[in-house]
Amino acid sequence: MAVVELTKDNFEQTITQNDFVIVDYWAPWCAPCRNFAPTYEKVSEEYPDVVFAKVNTEEEQEIAMHFQIRSIPTLMIFREKVIIFSQPGALPEGGFRQLLEKANELDMTEVHKQISEEKDQPDA
Repeated sequence: MAVVELTKDNFEQTITQNDFVIVDYWAPWCAPCRNFAPTYEKVSEEYPDVVFAKVNTEEEQEIAMHFQIRSIPTLMIFREKVIIFSQPGALPEGGFRQLLEKANELDMTEVHKQISEEKDQPDA
């Protein structure tokens, strides 16, 4: 699957209609972003069940502000509409693959259970 460009018009729909989405927040002037792009593209071809997306933070400042992106590149992983990973910095290819494997192995039933339990607790 090709890498998808996300905008304010398709961001929410992409996240809600797909179980596994990786978002790369980047900008054209960012050298580490440009250096990471070929790795992102290459790895995306090996995971057809995962949506690989990019947000140009220059053009989509509203999205960047909503997710408090302060440093780019930043990778964010959504599984079943839950952010399970968010971290600035470009990863080497091997580290990126390891991250994807760990994200894929995550027991989302347990994650949703923990979120539900946290919501049910009264504020301290």
